[in-house]
Amino acid sequence: MLLLAALNQMIDITTTRTMALKMHPPAVIFAVLIGPALASALAAGYAMGGGRTREWLHMLAFAAVVAITVYVIFDLESPRLGLIRIGAFDQVLVDVRESLN
Repeated sequence: MLLLAALNQMIDITTTRTMALKMHPPAVIFAVLIGPALASALAAGYAMGGGRTREWLHMLAFAAVVAITVYVIFDLESPRLGLIRIGAFDQVLVDVRESLN
């Protein structure tokens, strides 16, 4: 009886994991993310173009913040491939496997 419950839990976890890997946001979500980033960069560049001096620190900081924000969102989309790795997903499978032994 204990084996049946653990086996059922393992099947549920693997199904949840498989579906989570297959579920991705539609391409329009990424377009909505990148579109405002490019539009704000265009607006910031246009606003800075009218001045006599260029604020290099502001330009670099703006570009870095926008790029890092977009990268983090893309990196969170695939937790096993990028710099941000989420190992807690795999720990559930390890715990279920240990409960079978």
